[in-house]
Amino acid sequence: MPGSADEWLARAATRVAAAEIGAQVRQIGRVESIGDGVALVSGLAEARLDELLQFAGGQAGFVQTLDRDRIGCVMLEDADSIEAGDIVSGTGAVVRTQVGRGLLGRIVDPLGRPLDGGPAIVAERFEPVERPAPSIIERDLVVQPVQTGILVIDAMFALGRGQRELILGDRATGKTALAVDAIINQRSSDMICIYVAIGQKSSSVARVIDQVRRHGAPERCIFVVASPASAPGLQWIAPFAAFTMAEYFRDQGGHALVVLDDLTRHAATHREIALLTGQPPGREAYPGDVFYLHSRLLERAARMSPEKGGGSLTALPIAETDAGNVSAYIPTNLISITDGQIVLDTRMFAEGHKPAVDVGTSVSRVGGKTQARALRDTSGTMRLDYAQFLELEMFTRFGEQPEPRVKAQIERGRRLRALLSQPRFQPLRVVDQVALAIALTEGLLDALAIPDIAAIRATLPSWLDANAAELIGQVEEKGTMDATLRAALLAAVKRMIASSSAGAAT
Repeated sequence: MPGSADEWLARAATRVAAAEIGAQVRQIGRVESIGDGVALVSGLAEARLDELLQFAGGQAGFVQTLDRDRIGCVMLEDADSIEAGDIVSGTGAVVRTQVGRGLLGRIVDPLGRPLDGGPAIVAERFEPVERPAPSIIERDLVVQPVQTGILVIDAMFALGRGQRELILGDRATGKTALAVDAIINQRSSDMICIYVAIGQKSSSVARVIDQVRRHGAPERCIFVVASPASAPGLQWIAPFAAFTMAEYFRDQGGHALVVLDDLTRHAATHREIALLTGQPPGREAYPGDVFYLHSRLLERAARMSPEKGGGSLTALPIAETDAGNVSAYIPTNLISITDGQIVLDTRMFAEGHKPAVDVGTSVSRVGGKTQARALRDTSGTMRLDYAQFLELEMFTRFGEQPEPRVKAQIERGRRLRALLSQPRFQPLRVVDQVALAIALTEGLLDALAIPDIAAIRATLPSWLDANAAELIGQVEEKGTMDATLRAALLAAVKRMIASSSAGAAT
């Protein structure tokens, strides 16, 4: 048909006119060897660190090491079909990940590709996974609190927006549970939460996601997963990509919380890559740059100045110890990088004191500046009282009969320990924590049996909602505790305890 021929001729003329005619320069190299997710490539003399390389089969990797005659490339995808002699080309670009609100509520890999079987994610833009940390002049003071809903944390080791607080402990001591509870408590805040699983078992990751979906606000969370079966490059870039996703919200004046689970596995992945690419090993076989690896990552957490939007990025990195050895290489590195550490004790966990926070070795270097003022006014000596109780309890185990004053101190300390043993998925509001702190310091709990403490803590929030709603509003509005408000809250707690005791007697 003449009409069809004319249409074809017009389309062909358009394609020819749009074709770029001229010489093209491409950097071409070849694979020398490949194994364990690392390819050694020669012939790319102009390649740069972190540059994205493209293989003949469509796979991608990034440059990790530069030697005189070859480069080490870490694969981001399955490398089974790549063989020695295959062509590799440089792209001149760096590794980028998707950012934007389309990621909220989704399970993605470090490149932003969906893993939950949902629709494709439409990215607002792509950003490099490695970005410079904010400069000093771009930062502001960390003074706004991050409420975890966990009494032992909020009362003794307050966290601030923009802080980096390490969670440290042996295997199976509740490190991830502590971080997940902090994520769940943000269901009533304006923080975006990002959970990063680095080499974690699929069953563990699925359990975390299910807990957040059941108890938290999953529509304001992003789950970044790099499983043990993923390419080593994906596991390596996972925490950096998560920070890039969080910085999108921070740069818009929002607030983000990133949980890194965990950096011990990330360091092990870095060590494996370094040994495969021929980098010289150092202490515990880690390369010398492992400190710089995590410092340039965690330095990206900050609270921005008003000129930069006033947003914040808070980091909760998790690290694992062996037999409580906090002086190992990776834990000491992370302790020196972060703004404090929450140390979980194996013995306390085995005895049923959960969360098993060791108040003697835990610290928040930001201090009480970030603590809710009402809670600071009522829990000032709680940590000191608890530490003294632990020492006295240890001393009296040898059979010494304490004097009445010491015995009363020990009994109050046991009730404080029972108060701090908080079940999972039961976060406390600031007003609840303040009420419990007042009840303890005023001796309202001294006459109660220790098993009854848990019941008081569990029923207090609903009782206050039903019987002291106006008082709750005053505490939330003022944010501080004056004598009048303290007396009113004390009276309300007395009524609750009296009604609970009367109900139990009946």
